[in-house]
Amino acid sequence: MKLLYLASGSPRRRELLTQIGVRFSVVSADIDETPLPEESPSAYVERLARGKAEAGRRMVVSDQPFCVLGADTAVVLDDKILGKPVDEADACAMLMMLSGKEHEVLTAIAVLEGERCESRVVRSRVRFRPIGRDEAAAYWASGEPRDKAGGYGIQGLGAVFVAGLDGSYSAVVGLPLCETFEVLGHFGIPCWQHLNTP
Repeated sequence: MKLLYLASGSPRRRELLTQIGVRFSVVSADIDETPLPEESPSAYVERLARGKAEAGRRMVVSDQPFCVLGADTAVVLDDKILGKPVDEADACAMLMMLSGKEHEVLTAIAVLEGERCESRVVRSRVRFRPIGRDEAAAYWASGEPRDKAGGYGIQGLGAVFVAGLDGSYSAVVGLPLCETFEVLGHFGIPCWQHLNTP
C-alpha cells in the first residue's frame, strides 16, 4: 500500500486522521508562515498547505511510492488573519475582537505525490457569544490558546465561547475530514484501513 506522511506537528491533525482509520507517519514541515503582501486569506492558507506538503516531501527518504499531506488553518475576522498569539495581551485582544461576533475559519489541505498536487480550501463560519475580559485572562492561564490560530481551540476549553457553527467542525479543529477523505481517495489512499485487515 502507498505510504502517507502527515507534514504537521499538530496533535489535533494526527488525532483526526487516526479517527478516520488512515495509517500515516509524521514528518516535520517548518516553513515561513508570513503572509505575502496583498495575499488573500484563502490564497494564504492554500499556499501554506502546499508549502508544508513540499517541505514534508523533502524530509522523506523512501524507495516506496508515497504521498504527503499538508494542512493549514487561519482564523479570519474582517479579512484580517488572526495568527497564534504571541503573549497574554495578544491572546486577550484577539478574544475581545471575536467576542459577540461571527468570524471565518479557513482550512486548506494539500496532498502531494511526485509533481502532482491537489488542494482544497474549506470555509466555516463560527459565532462567538460575548466574552468577558476576566474569562479571556482565565482562558489564557489554562495554557490552551498558546499554539492556536485565533487564540482558541474549539475542541477544548474554548468550546464554551462558540454559540454557533456553520460549516465543518473538523476543519475548524484543523483537518476537514470529508474533503481529506475525498482527496486521499484520488491518490489511492483509503480511509477505514483497519476494516480491511483480517
